[in-house]
Amino acid sequence: MENSSMVTDFILLGLTDNPQLGVLLFGVLLIVYTVTVLGNLGLVILIRVSPCLHTPMYFFLSNLSLLDVCFSSITIPKTLANLLSKLQAVSFLGCVTQMGLFIIFASAECNLLASMAYDRYTAICHPLLYHVTMSRVRCLLLVAGCYFGGLVNMVSVTASITQLSFCQPRVLPHFFCDIPPLLALACSDPWITQILVVGCGGFTLVTSIVVILVSYMSVLMTILGIPSASSKQKAFSTCASHMTAVGLYYGTTMYTYLQPSQRGSQAGNQMVSVFYTMVIPMLNPLIYSLRNQEVKAALWKILKQSP
Repeated sequence: MENSSMVTDFILLGLTDNPQLGVLLFGVLLIVYTVTVLGNLGLVILIRVSPCLHTPMYFFLSNLSLLDVCFSSITIPKTLANLLSKLQAVSFLGCVTQMGLFIIFASAECNLLASMAYDRYTAICHPLLYHVTMSRVRCLLLVAGCYFGGLVNMVSVTASITQLSFCQPRVLPHFFCDIPPLLALACSDPWITQILVVGCGGFTLVTSIVVILVSYMSVLMTILGIPSASSKQKAFSTCASHMTAVGLYYGTTMYTYLQPSQRGSQAGNQMVSVFYTMVIPMLNPLIYSLRNQEVKAALWKILKQSP
C-alpha cells in the first residue's frame, strides 16, 4: 500500500552518500562555482567596458556567459547544500521549478549557440553586409527568440509533468531534478511526457545543429577560397572557440535528453550531467578568452590601465 501512496516531495540521492567524500566534493564544487561565476561575469564586464569588443559576436558571447551563470546557479547551490545535509529533500513545487528553469536556460543556450554560428557565417561569408545584417535590433531579437524558445519548451514539458502521479518510493537517483530520473518515478504512464521531451528537445537540438552545420559548411568553403594564409588562420581562430563549446555542450545534452527512458548506468548519467551543468559553464569563458586574441588584448589593455 505504501508504494501506491502519493508523494509531495522527493529525496535526492545526490552525488554521494559518503560523508567524507561529500565534504571533498563540497570543496571542489564550491571552487567550480566560484570560478564559473567570476569567469563568466568577468567576461561580461570586460566586453561591456572594452569598446573594441562592442560587436555582435561579443554581444552574443556576453549573453552566453550570463546564461552559463544562470545555468550553473540552478544546480550547484542546491547540490552544495545537500552535500552537507542529512535530509536531501525537495518539494514537488521546488523540483518542478528547478526543472523548468533548467529547461529554459538549456534550450536558450542551444539556440544562442546557433545564433553565434549564424553571426560567424555572416561575418565571414558576407562581410560587406555584416553590420547591416547583424544590426543591434536583429541581435536583440535573436537573443529574445532564444529565450522564447526555451520558455515554450518549459511550458510544454512542465505542464505535462505536473499531470503525472508520483508514488513511493520517492527517492530521486540524481543530484538535481532532471527530467529522465523524474519520469522514472512516475506511477502513471509518462509516454505523452516522453514524447514531448523528445519532441521539444529534439526540435531544439536538430534545428540549432542544422543552423550550425550549414553556417560552418559555408564558412569552411569561404575560408578555403581565401588566398592569404594569415587571413585563413584569423578566420579559423574566430570559429575554433565556438566549435569547441558547441561540441562539448551538444554532445552531452544529446546523450541525456534523447534517451528519456534513462538507458545506461546511473553513475554514467550522473557524470554526464555534472559535466554539462557544472564543468562546461566553467570552461566556456576559458575557451573563449584563451583562444581569442581580441579578448586577451582587451584584457591586457585594461590591466595596463589599472593603477
